[in-house]
Amino acid sequence: MAELANYVGLDVGGTTMKAAVVTDEGKPLSKPVVMDTHPERGADAGLETMCETIRRAVSAANLTMDGIAAIGVATPGLGDIKKGLIIDPPNLKPWKNVAVRDHIAKAFGKPTVYQNDANAATYGEYWVGVGREAKSMVLFTLGTGVGGGIIIDDKIIEGEHSHGGELGHLRIDMPDRGRNCGCGARGCLEAYASATNVVRRAREDMACFRGPSSLREFYTANNDVFTAKLIFDHATKGDELALKVVDDTAYYLALGACAAMATVDPEMIVFGGGMVGSGEWFRKKIEDYVKRFGLPYPTKSVKIAFAQLGSDAGFIGTAGCARMLYRGLTK
Repeated sequence: MAELANYVGLDVGGTTMKAAVVTDEGKPLSKPVVMDTHPERGADAGLETMCETIRRAVSAANLTMDGIAAIGVATPGLGDIKKGLIIDPPNLKPWKNVAVRDHIAKAFGKPTVYQNDANAATYGEYWVGVGREAKSMVLFTLGTGVGGGIIIDDKIIEGEHSHGGELGHLRIDMPDRGRNCGCGARGCLEAYASATNVVRRAREDMACFRGPSSLREFYTANNDVFTAKLIFDHATKGDELALKVVDDTAYYLALGACAAMATVDPEMIVFGGGMVGSGEWFRKKIEDYVKRFGLPYPTKSVKIAFAQLGSDAGFIGTAGCARMLYRGLTK
């Protein structure tokens, strides 16, 4: 076995990036360092901000780079995992064809791994989160969009073109009639079950809902006020329209889960993101629909769970990917 070591995990988002040093057991040595991404300043400035975030994370852990075995970096959107490139991510414009992995490796002289952000979050939950006892796991990340990741026997399923685990683009409706998705297609899970589209569906349902609903007072509110969380909160208070929207969301997520089960037959299916904060009653709704629609035999044993690491899953999982790289190099 390789010696115990420390790893830096950097999780880059469109608004902020965060990093921390994580131990061999998956424990962060400090609170994550957070810096603004400012993608509009260009890729060169972005790469320097990544480096500075890493430096500050190492300092926050009271270490020097001599105490770091390897570095992991995760970014959102379209990338080439094998080559370590950001290709053309919609929330990191105008960055294109940015050699993230090689730049970080050269800057610090450390083995460096590059990963998609959803894959990294999946690995974090698998390594030290809700899936730590599982051998296989699928994670759906529920936010502005729907992302995902697949782990089988400690291996992230990246796919030949770095698009393995793009679970938000599972088709759950007819592609010529379904809801429009941000990817340009129709009928994708993301178009129904992302936090953004939960709000859109709620607005649409108001037009034909005939009963009383406290959600009506938010109809003209912007999406900073009328949020998925607000809808879920009203559902817990018994609002009929909010309950319908939440129930439909559970139905759509279950369809995605059943598709994943039929494809990879995982031990566990996990959902992460703000919506899971609603609690056990929402998890049970998803589970009930999975039991209704899933293949009978795997449905009997698959575990439907909510993620545990919250927003820390990204940098912890990215550090875990660095750990896998380092251990592979030191065998």
